[in-house]
Amino acid sequence: MRRGLLTFVLVNLLILSFIIRSVSTLLSLLVEDAAADAIQLLELPPPNSNLIETRPQIIPKLIHQTYKNETTPEAWVEAQKSCIDLHPDYEYILWTNEKSRDFISAEYPWFLDTFDGYKYPIQRADSIRYFVLAHYGGTYIDLDDGCNRRLDPLLAYPAWVRRTAPTGISNDAMGSVPKHPFFLRTIELLQQYDRSWLLPYVTVMYTTGPLFLSVIWKEYMPTKPSESARVRILMQDEYNRFSWSFFTGNSWHGEDARFIFWLGQHWVFLTTIGFALAGFVGICLWWIYGRVVLLGTHYRYRYIKLPSISLSCPSSSPTRRARRMMPTLLRRVSLEEDEELAGVTKTSYELGRHDD
Repeated sequence: MRRGLLTFVLVNLLILSFIIRSVSTLLSLLVEDAAADAIQLLELPPPNSNLIETRPQIIPKLIHQTYKNETTPEAWVEAQKSCIDLHPDYEYILWTNEKSRDFISAEYPWFLDTFDGYKYPIQRADSIRYFVLAHYGGTYIDLDDGCNRRLDPLLAYPAWVRRTAPTGISNDAMGSVPKHPFFLRTIELLQQYDRSWLLPYVTVMYTTGPLFLSVIWKEYMPTKPSESARVRILMQDEYNRFSWSFFTGNSWHGEDARFIFWLGQHWVFLTTIGFALAGFVGICLWWIYGRVVLLGTHYRYRYIKLPSISLSCPSSSPTRRARRMMPTLLRRVSLEEDEELAGVTKTSYELGRHDD
């Protein structure tokens, strides 16, 4: 029983270790505040300040946006126009479905099967933004995010993404120089994360969307990238909360997204419940395991009284005393008489089961 208990505990520890390791990055995101890489307000010149022109601008003056075709929905026309009008000296590219696929086919053919195989169109819209930033550099902006001021101050950072709630970073506004290590790493891992999950929103979030990007970012930070490889974080205040923030608008979310955000807001309570439930399941499994072992032991090793045997040898014979104590897992067989017990049937035993 002690060996069985040790085996049971070791197996459960291995399973628990695997589960914790699998979700360790997600758990660590819940307590990540991104303060170490945050773009501080004091770093940013006020709108229309002369100091903007004195800052280096290493990100190309290029704005990327995506949509299925050239006809922008009426609800997003104003937001799109605000970005174009504020940046007449920037090149603007709208990546349609056709243009996106042609680009992947020409520049990254190894990814074309994955790109075509995505179940949801938003997955292609997500993935193409990583590829164009890694390839051309520039600034990517979702169509529902309008521009509130010029992006010039953000061009001073080799790469930047924005902080999102309840945790992690978002992919609706990003900037990068060409061939930045973070975005190169991102496009390399897209195929590895291409899996189907229960909810459509979860599938999108964890294969190409903000949750996917957040996991890559969280794993990238401990590599201690150099200043040129660093990813800076645009915090919520600088993103869209105030008149001096860079953007307006917000991203799409459905009912399942609100459920995920609720999980994020109550993660301490849910984690405690999860560990308690895991402990309860472990106790139940141990009880079942003990019952199975006990039943098996009772079935295979139950003792019965052996029939009396008439032998000419003395009753105190050590051989005979040993035979009387044999368990039921020994089966009686008749042997031919031997030289010592002539004319008497001798009973012997071989290994067998009680039900034989």
